[in-house]
Amino acid sequence: MALETRVLQSDEWDVWYDQLELAFGGVPESPEERELYRSLTEMERSLGVWDGGTCVATAGAFSFRLSVPGGALVPAAGVTMVGVSPTHRRQGVLTSLMRRQLDDVRAGGEPIAVLTASDPAIYGRFGYGTAAYSMSVEIDKTRVRLTVPPGTDDVRLRLVDPRKALSDCERVFAGLPAGRPGIPARQPGWELQAVLDPESERSGASPLKCVVAERADGEVVGYARYRVKPVWDLTGSDGRVDVQDLDALDPVAYAALWRYVCSIDLTWTVSAPKRPADDALLHLVTDLRRSQVRLRDSMHVRLVDLPAALTARSYGAPLDVVLEVEDAFCPWNTGRWRLAAGADGAAVCTRTEDTADLELSVRELGAAYLGGVTLNSLAAAGLVREVRAGALAPASRAFAGDVAPWLPHGF
Repeated sequence: MALETRVLQSDEWDVWYDQLELAFGGVPESPEERELYRSLTEMERSLGVWDGGTCVATAGAFSFRLSVPGGALVPAAGVTMVGVSPTHRRQGVLTSLMRRQLDDVRAGGEPIAVLTASDPAIYGRFGYGTAAYSMSVEIDKTRVRLTVPPGTDDVRLRLVDPRKALSDCERVFAGLPAGRPGIPARQPGWELQAVLDPESERSGASPLKCVVAERADGEVVGYARYRVKPVWDLTGSDGRVDVQDLDALDPVAYAALWRYVCSIDLTWTVSAPKRPADDALLHLVTDLRRSQVRLRDSMHVRLVDLPAALTARSYGAPLDVVLEVEDAFCPWNTGRWRLAAGADGAAVCTRTEDTADLELSVRELGAAYLGGVTLNSLAAAGLVREVRAGALAPASRAFAGDVAPWLPHGF
């Protein structure tokens, strides 16, 4: 029987999601998590592959608005819930899903698609480039202190119920995308993801806790959500603080929140797994060597409509460059494109027959899109080729951003 790919119907969701869980190891999520993702699923953007009456593959997309260099919010397809049954792998099923999905994204007018990858090697062949990284930090409190800026002592901290404080925390979060590329503007319902707290996900730690930072007038300007894991041995306490989220709108509130989580009694380690690659925390700790730091890929970007994507962001320096782009999977992007940006950062991108200045694939263009990966570094790896001498350096400066892109949560 031939495989059938079709848009998900609401009464098929449970079977569809069961297949997704199977593809990711078969461990069921908590009822609370499952119900949230059911409510967030955009049925009309969700695809299932069926072998007779059995769902054997899934793929979906969320309708996001993603912050890009310059502060604009660009429509983006948040690719998600991609999984193929072990019985149907290496049969072209994933390729057919990616083909259908990117055609749909293009038809819907979204210039970019983004995803987080369980296996990053998979998605490069579909044109996704690694554009943002996340940093995990583990601070040894016995050897590391924080140096905080003046005014930190004036910040008022208050312990609150995570759900009751959700609206205040969301107002803080809403101020983040304008200042950092890669952050999706929060769509309705997504705020609940931040306060999911199933016991099965705590690994022995406490229920989720929340502390907010307030100005003198009572305005909430920052928050930290965290768990405490008590650990005891013959020498006494050896507990850990696991920081889930910590965001603030000014440096003193940010420092006050970090000082708070690093001063919780009976704990000696503070762990934060999803921080920006250029987090200010790196400059607050007194000994970076004693703060274990690791980077991993976070957001992968795919330019679906190349000229629309390149003109949607701004550039940090004037630019006039001809890019010769190779895109085997979305051939409408293949060819030479003149990208010109003025002193104000605004850009125009048009097809041209002029001689190329730089040659690269759409994957490398996606990697550089959010400004956190430089064209210079890609060229050093042999992935961007300078055709016209002197063209690389100004293009790299124009694409580069002032801050590292960051995806604060999964999807």
